[in-house]
Amino acid sequence: MPASEREERLEVVEICAGAGGQSLGLHRAGFTHRLAVELDPQAALTLDKNLRRLLEEEGVEVPGNLVQVGDVADPEVWKPEDYPDIALLAGGVPCPPFSIAGKQLGTSDERDLFAWAIELCGRMKPKALLLENVRGLSTNRFSGYRQAVLDKLHDLGYIAFWKVLQASDFGVPQLRPRFVLVALLPQYAPYFQWPKGAPGPAPTVGPVLAGLMAEGGWDKEEVADWVKKASGIAPTIVGGSKKHGGADLGPTRAKKAWAALGVDAMGVANDPPKHGFQPENDAPGPKLTTRMVARIQGWYGDEFEGWEFEGRKTAVYRQIGNAFPPPVAKALGVAIRDALHRKGEPQPLVEASSPVHDPVYKVLRASTRPLTAEQIIAKLAADGVVMDQPEVERHLNHLGHDFELETAERKSGQLAYSLGEFKAFVGQADHQRHDLFNQHRAKIS
Repeated sequence: MPASEREERLEVVEICAGAGGQSLGLHRAGFTHRLAVELDPQAALTLDKNLRRLLEEEGVEVPGNLVQVGDVADPEVWKPEDYPDIALLAGGVPCPPFSIAGKQLGTSDERDLFAWAIELCGRMKPKALLLENVRGLSTNRFSGYRQAVLDKLHDLGYIAFWKVLQASDFGVPQLRPRFVLVALLPQYAPYFQWPKGAPGPAPTVGPVLAGLMAEGGWDKEEVADWVKKASGIAPTIVGGSKKHGGADLGPTRAKKAWAALGVDAMGVANDPPKHGFQPENDAPGPKLTTRMVARIQGWYGDEFEGWEFEGRKTAVYRQIGNAFPPPVAKALGVAIRDALHRKGEPQPLVEASSPVHDPVYKVLRASTRPLTAEQIIAKLAADGVVMDQPEVERHLNHLGHDFELETAERKSGQLAYSLGEFKAFVGQADHQRHDLFNQHRAKIS
């Protein structure tokens, strides 16, 4: 790589890096890893092997501790203060605390590291932050959680942007909506623009997998017929959790969507279909191999193929199922890189302060005394926000999951509410997260 290109590259520290979907995308966008931290040993092996190859191709000296294995919140695993003023702090912190398919425990889930990742910005002072998670984090259930996160970033001097991105808009043959947070220091924020996605319609499953389907000797005409049937976009790849069991393409609704594409979603195959293949037991078609699933996840095309996964089939499938699609990561990386290089015309920022995601949170946080639901409604109305009592009570119920919500009974019998501490783990030595994490560590991925 020419010296001029190396000088243009920016350094990144990545947490909860998984098997490297985000890592590969950021590398293709012009970022060089100083460190990646991952809990799962198999995913860490995959990441280390492939990242080292990329850095060697880049012609840079590879750090001895490029990939650290362990709990990213454990000070024995790495020290954030060793990486001050890094260009980008990135990560795909665990999704189950916010997943609609799960219990949405939020701050009560030992896997929740989203707020802690925000806390790292105060310790490391990166120029930019990139975090991705499931769409569930964008729902009303977590409006107070988002508000606390945005307020913290604002207090730390960052300007934050949130958006739900669809992987299919970036050349990935899969829906996979992801909720993305990008935050930048004020001197770079005006140059940030969300990536617009790939031109043209999204690729569909059949053409993307046709070559791999034919590798086992399956009859060409049957492959062609299957490709015609698989002419849609895949449902979201699932199965990344160790609690999920073996390799499986998803719950009932996802299996029906796969069946419409001619795919047997009841498991993952070791090999592509052989000559004379015929589905058994009324299966809608062949099972996918892990190589095929990786393509559906975005390891597809000249920039992204060739990633070698370590481990046996189920371990590999989990690594793929947990990944952020590399093409989406690249598009975001390019947008952040351009902002840090201050390319293009600066855009006026709509809001100089933290945007309001949860007005009830804002009212309670600003109040010096407990407020009844009626008083909350009145204060909201004074700010131009119309909300009835059932809506306020829903907000209070959600807030009670993630914050210490204190109540006091008035003489009238009405309850008055005040908002206490955020329950999220942000590095506290006595947080319940530590005990729960140690109890369930074998099943956390």
